[in-house]
Amino acid sequence: MAKKTVKEMPVAGKKVLVRVDFNVPLDEQGHITDDRRIAAALPTIRSIVDRGGKAILMSHLGRPKNGPEAKFSLRPVAAHLGQLLHKTVKLAPDSVGPAVQKMVGEMRDGDVVLLENTRFHKEEEKNDATYAAELAGLGDLYVNDAFGTAHRQHASTFGVAEKLGAGRTGVGFLIEKELKFLGSALEHPQRPFVAILGGAKVSDKIAVIENLLSKADTVLIGGAMAYTFFLAQGKTVGNSLCEKGKVDLAKQLLQKAGGKILLPVDTVIASEMTDTAATRIVEGDIPAGQEGFDIGPKTIQIYSQKIRQAKTVVWNGPMGVFEKKPFQAGTKAVAHAVTEATGGGAVTIIGGGDSAAAIEQFGLSEKVSHVSTGGGASLEFMEGKGFPCIDNWIINELMFGAFVGGEPISSPEATGVF
Repeated sequence: MAKKTVKEMPVAGKKVLVRVDFNVPLDEQGHITDDRRIAAALPTIRSIVDRGGKAILMSHLGRPKNGPEAKFSLRPVAAHLGQLLHKTVKLAPDSVGPAVQKMVGEMRDGDVVLLENTRFHKEEEKNDATYAAELAGLGDLYVNDAFGTAHRQHASTFGVAEKLGAGRTGVGFLIEKELKFLGSALEHPQRPFVAILGGAKVSDKIAVIENLLSKADTVLIGGAMAYTFFLAQGKTVGNSLCEKGKVDLAKQLLQKAGGKILLPVDTVIASEMTDTAATRIVEGDIPAGQEGFDIGPKTIQIYSQKIRQAKTVVWNGPMGVFEKKPFQAGTKAVAHAVTEATGGGAVTIIGGGDSAAAIEQFGLSEKVSHVSTGGGASLEFMEGKGFPCIDNWIINELMFGAFVGGEPISSPEATGVF
């Protein structure tokens, strides 16, 4: 039977292949602008090297199209990881091949090697059997700690584990933590359970909304997706971003919700999306020539009250165009309300992506229970989809409390991960 987590795996003297998610943003000079995903992998890496294992890390970066591209090299990641670990992290010249085999063969216990971008090989995303076998040949054990790609059936996330077999595979601390928080929130929520959904498109969140309607007590809607619901209510939305083809679906969701879905009662509108835009607040219809860019003050008050009263909060998607100062009040207020709920004993989870970027921008990421590292993965998890890269029995044990004494998670410390 597969090992559950890395802490239970006999890593001493072993070559441990670790799929991490180092797909971090870089500026034009190749400098890392947000290292959260690297930092999130440190507990798993340290567990391996501190116990005498050899950590061989695999990751992708960006979307290279035709083989190796210098701008997508993991070289800056290797350097930064070395600084965080306070030890040398060697970057392999490739992810497979004789030179890589030689470098791995020369590793000593406690060493760390980062393989070059797996997506420099088109076989990665195709889960090519030969490429997966070459990767698997580099290690004795395999640990998946890349939650952000756990919903992708690629060679380094799926094929390698398949090649090594169940007895030599497991998950890292990050995936353990993600599954515990998200799983507990969705399956064992302390109530009231409030879900906050924003972003541009209803179509991106249909399955999430449908799944949450059976679990959450209240679903707060913000962002441009609200304007499709406005159309479903017979309101006008001016030039606001919306999906006219999804209006009937929005009507069906509102009917199915039975009052669980709350929509904005007022909107911040403008004729342009700029840092100097002249704004005003409207209730109901949005006039022609104007666009909705944020929730208004009355909505902020209603939503904030609901959030503060909650005992479980899951947030995915901003309330408006928070990157522009005239339209960031809604997202900022929601972020503060979520932190207040945390202070009141609620479990608060930020579902990655733009929500994670927003709460980081406002300097509040340390004041919530958990910020997910996987935007798309978090969404698919909230939809109720399984993860092909993680055995279902592992997911079930992590979600349903086997690692926390059968009790729902009530605080970040309850995971026992850090």
